[in-house]
Amino acid sequence: MPWKERSPMELRKEFVVARLRGDCSVASLCEQFGVSRKTGYKWLRRYDQEGTRGLEDRSRAPRRRANALSAEKVAAIVEVRRERPHWGPKKLRWQLERRYPGVGWPAPSTIGEVLRREGLVSPDGRSQRRRWRRSGPLREPKAPNDIWGIDFKGWFRTRDGVRCDPLTVTDLSSRFILSLVILPIRTEEVRQEMETLFERYGVPGAMRSDNGTPFAGPGVGGLSRLSVDWVKAGIRLERIDPGKPFQNGSHERMHATLQKETTRPAAATVAEQQERFDRYREDFNERRPHEALGQEVPATFYRRSEREYPKPLPKPWYAAEHAVRQVRSDGSIKWGGRHIFVSMALAGEPVGIAETPGGPWVVRFADLELGLIERGSRKLLHPGRKRRGPGQTNEERGR
Repeated sequence: MPWKERSPMELRKEFVVARLRGDCSVASLCEQFGVSRKTGYKWLRRYDQEGTRGLEDRSRAPRRRANALSAEKVAAIVEVRRERPHWGPKKLRWQLERRYPGVGWPAPSTIGEVLRREGLVSPDGRSQRRRWRRSGPLREPKAPNDIWGIDFKGWFRTRDGVRCDPLTVTDLSSRFILSLVILPIRTEEVRQEMETLFERYGVPGAMRSDNGTPFAGPGVGGLSRLSVDWVKAGIRLERIDPGKPFQNGSHERMHATLQKETTRPAAATVAEQQERFDRYREDFNERRPHEALGQEVPATFYRRSEREYPKPLPKPWYAAEHAVRQVRSDGSIKWGGRHIFVSMALAGEPVGIAETPGGPWVVRFADLELGLIERGSRKLLHPGRKRRGPGQTNEERGR
């Protein structure tokens, strides 16, 4: 069914409607409509962000060159990118148009040039966050509250067309569901929900998540504003590898059951959908036997953590061999007469800097190693990067 049989707008609408009905997978629809999966996902994304208007053709001609932008516009682009580090130029432009209506914003290609010029993406166009290791080795939980798993289950719409993003939090040892609530994927709403959980259930030893917003961010340590709070509360961060949800296996299996039992079909309204989730959580915790628990229910094993959530959150402490620097509002520190970017998520926070036996300085936030500063460098390097020793050739270094 090639696109040219009818107007592109009509076919795009048919494509989106067919997907919302759940008739078949995106791959099957793309094959039927004669488009690539990249194009299919593009129209679904535009419809989700802008409704029917997002399916209209867009001009590809840039309105003005990146180097002709005013300093105020460049600063606004950088500000929105810092807030939305996973968004590309098209989404950033959408956000800028709504935040500053009436301002003529440049084409996405020009915004992309600004991002590259400001060092917010790598030269090959991939996000800087790909350069940094997200977590250490994943451990098996030994007791309740050793590790909590947190995630947003894939979004869906209720029958009245409203989008739902369920936040799920589980104790990975007992399988106990701590939270199952529909929330916007925004830092403040998730922070409030987590603080409520910490007051009710205490503080876990570690939090396991994927690398998405708002649990993680771009740059060093994969830190976000939310995960910075968790580090200050003494919670260890565990991140699964990108594209490997099985590393949070018990949590994902709960998601599969949740989807089957509560969203097919979806409820008529968000309020009714939340009531379904509440009933499911109670049933899952109190009445559903689990093979991994010897056919017992999670509530039999779960106990509240003895660790309390500190208020206010304490500032990190560093041993005497560390020099302490406060991260500036632009995410940088001053070291050796140079400004070195660390992380926007750490703005206003103290980091510790200590010299290593090999020569460079290691930068830490609390007990989290962020990276290395080599002499004369203006960048924070990955902590696992292999450094060239005196008299060492490139070939020898790679052995």
